[in-house]
Amino acid sequence: MNHAMRKSNRLPNLRNLGVALRILVITNALLALTAMILSSNAAEFVTLVTNISAIAQPMLLLSLLLLYASYPLLKKLRYRHGITAIFIIVLFACYSLHWLLTQALIFDNLPSIKRTIFYAFIVCSIILHYFNLQERAYSPAIDEARLQALQARIRPHFLFNCINAVLSLIRSQPKRAETALEDMADLFRVLMADNRDLVPLAQEIALCRQYLALEKLRLEERLIIEWKVDDMPPDALIPPLLLQPLIENAVYHGIEPLATGGKITIQIYTKRNEVHLVLSNPYSIKNTKHIGNQMALKNIKERLTLHFDLEASLKSSLSNGEYQVHITLPHTTK
Repeated sequence: MNHAMRKSNRLPNLRNLGVALRILVITNALLALTAMILSSNAAEFVTLVTNISAIAQPMLLLSLLLLYASYPLLKKLRYRHGITAIFIIVLFACYSLHWLLTQALIFDNLPSIKRTIFYAFIVCSIILHYFNLQERAYSPAIDEARLQALQARIRPHFLFNCINAVLSLIRSQPKRAETALEDMADLFRVLMADNRDLVPLAQEIALCRQYLALEKLRLEERLIIEWKVDDMPPDALIPPLLLQPLIENAVYHGIEPLATGGKITIQIYTKRNEVHLVLSNPYSIKNTKHIGNQMALKNIKERLTLHFDLEASLKSSLSNGEYQVHITLPHTTK
């Protein structure tokens, strides 16, 4: 387990709005705490906060800009090397700005360069430790997703029915039976993999098509699939097993309870540099499996938060007998 934790360590996305906001909030909270400790009354506290912020805010903003610009290179480094590079960038930004302020003689009470670097190092350490703890807190969500995929997502009845469907095809349609077995092998290969890194959207769609082909074997004309993916960005990166569990839920909660079956619609498009994944299916009021569906949505939300923070969202709605899930995430590529 410890090995898995170390493997999951990675740098925070320094181009993510949520990450930047957290850095701003944590830094300013630490500045306020420092001023509170050093001041003896409210007036002195306000003065200290103002003086510290006048020096610290430009350093903070410069550090964020440099980290934003260098993130494409930083994310290619190993975790420890990336952390070291972040410290170097932040300390360089603080040192450079301190030198400029010293030369410009703007502040009379400017702290020494050693004290400035020391404070910057402490703040940077606290922030990086926070993001590391945050990822460790969400890592079980990824492990849980994989476990659910093995134990629950591919439900025993699905496997049993698929095997029966394949057996019925072996003599009459051997080629189709062979294709179905290959699809099953590919599906389980993905589910048993260490699904921690983002994958191209096209790869997830291919997996979903294989899964639906297997479901089609047993549900036949009861299952209708409508793909609206002409505007889909195939190279967009998404968490693995993001769409497949939702499609399986649509089959399990939407199609199976209905005697006549129904249609699942999958729409994927881009808008304002965001990728939208919209999945809709019929919904029966008599459905008693709603809790399991909500647990799956919660798990996917946690993984979206882990990968994209505030830039991704998942919304679900029920209207006129149709259940819809709408995922929005930033359009990122390798």
